[in-house]
Amino acid sequence: MNTAIISQESRSVERIVQGVATSDGAGVSLTRVLAGKLQHRLDPFLMLDAFGSDDPDDYIAGFPDHPHRGFETITYMLAGRMRHRDSAGHEGLLGDGGVQWMTAGRGVIHSEIPEQKDGVMEGFQLWLNLPARNKMSEPWYKDFSSADIPEYVTAEGVTVRVIAGTSNGVAGAVTREVTEPIYLDIHLPAGTSFSTAIPATHNAFIYTYRGTARVGETQVGAQRMGILSNTESAGGFTVSAADPTRLILVAGKPLHEPIVQYGPFVMNTQEEIHQALDDFRGGRLA
Repeated sequence: MNTAIISQESRSVERIVQGVATSDGAGVSLTRVLAGKLQHRLDPFLMLDAFGSDDPDDYIAGFPDHPHRGFETITYMLAGRMRHRDSAGHEGLLGDGGVQWMTAGRGVIHSEIPEQKDGVMEGFQLWLNLPARNKMSEPWYKDFSSADIPEYVTAEGVTVRVIAGTSNGVAGAVTREVTEPIYLDIHLPAGTSFSTAIPATHNAFIYTYRGTARVGETQVGAQRMGILSNTESAGGFTVSAADPTRLILVAGKPLHEPIVQYGPFVMNTQEEIHQALDDFRGGRLA
């Protein structure tokens, strides 16, 4: 499908970030790209983890039962199989190219366990904050298979998968009214470029996971995040690549609300965190 590209002044790269190697769950190796101080700069996004390995020891134990409250998790699986189960009664199998979107709301306890003993497991988990008025909403969950993710191909042969929001007239699998997230997976053949609109209201970043992305005069190499500048006159984003390159583009409208986090709980006040802990310990979280 060929789609017309919107011409907009492109945002530049303000800063390049290298993630920190860590482990989570029952010892899953991953790279934490967004966390801590970047939460305010990239509001409404709270965390981005990138994972990828063909060594089962790096992922096989998965993420046994653990709680969440106050935000949404978006897991995008490039390769591999992961089984989700939660205390709200949801269950699904996330496979190659699929997306799992979960709204923890007032609370949920879930597990994510690999259903493979070898091969490559690769993907991302993104945390999207909820506005204060929705933090105690009912939990929600949906699996999207690869075939459920809308995608289009530009005249230059760039493939764009639209997980959330809208790009060049193509609506994604998920929309959110308050944070208005945009989440694209962009595959650029060698020597091509791609443009899309990003509202001036949004904070935005890219993460290159194959090749090298070029934004203006700045190159963002593999396993690097490029935080995009906020400029009122720049209503778009343009990227090019000399060699085959793949990246995700993530943007969202900031909430401008206090962020108080304690592990898997993200609320607006310390008192709400204490309540989340009490509810979890008392079996009242979900």
